[in-house]
Amino acid sequence: MADLNLQEIHDLLVSVAQEAGRMMLAATPSYLSSGTKKNSADLVTETDRAVEKMVSTRLLTSYPSFQFIGEETYYPGQKLTEEPTFIVDPIDGTTNFVHAFPAFCISLGFTVNRTPTVGVVYNAYLNELYTAIKGQGAFLVRNGGEKLKLPLKQDPEPLKDLSTCLVGAEWGSDRTGNNFALKCKVFSKLAASKEEGGAMVHSLRSLGSAALNLVSVASGQLDVYWEGGCWAWDVAAGWCILVEAGGIMVGGNPGDWEVEVEGRKYLGVRGAPSGQKQIVEEVWGVVGDGKLIYEN
Repeated sequence: MADLNLQEIHDLLVSVAQEAGRMMLAATPSYLSSGTKKNSADLVTETDRAVEKMVSTRLLTSYPSFQFIGEETYYPGQKLTEEPTFIVDPIDGTTNFVHAFPAFCISLGFTVNRTPTVGVVYNAYLNELYTAIKGQGAFLVRNGGEKLKLPLKQDPEPLKDLSTCLVGAEWGSDRTGNNFALKCKVFSKLAASKEEGGAMVHSLRSLGSAALNLVSVASGQLDVYWEGGCWAWDVAAGWCILVEAGGIMVGGNPGDWEVEVEGRKYLGVRGAPSGQKQIVEEVWGVVGDGKLIYEN
């Protein structure tokens, strides 16, 4: 990695994210004429593909020897290797995009040796740009203003227990079988009062975007994010940003302290002077004997 100019890669990703943001805003349903005949599925597919094509063209023109994994061009069997790799989700939060709900973004990750090394997440609707380079910290720029270091609180509070936490959680698009049943059980137990055997968390939040959930944990706005079913392109960028903000990423299933970018089951915890390990174990305790099962 010594011969890679990570700052140069970061700057290109920021430029690409901003161009993608302009494309997304131009295509957001609320900005289209009411007479359009495109249905929402067609709109998402068309915009997803157009953004990813722009992204891949710009990135691979600048770095033709690097690998590229994108949501729209992914094929079964494609694996993340140790080679420098761009991992891209052109629109993370497509349901929000269709509804013009302001929580969708482009997620641009860059890995080396399968490790998230540069991350850029851009919510064009709110003009919020989250960035990180491994070993150099994580930052947020709102509306082109000053560069804010993450987490947003200079002295984040210790993590005490789940009853003091705001937790990110997503239903996902596959709502059948074991995984859905386990999610329902875990969400219920997280929310329930202690008298009912629950953790009585402050509340649950579903932003509808894995990348935005992760950067919210990095910012300290969420304390915890438990997830199953998303993909490497959903998490690679946000993972780098979270870790650079002092947070940790482990597996979503109990005991999985080591997790791969392609693991599909994740638990992110915000930066804190103490309590991260205890919160992880408390979440795993809520999951109990259950196990999320997703094919890589």
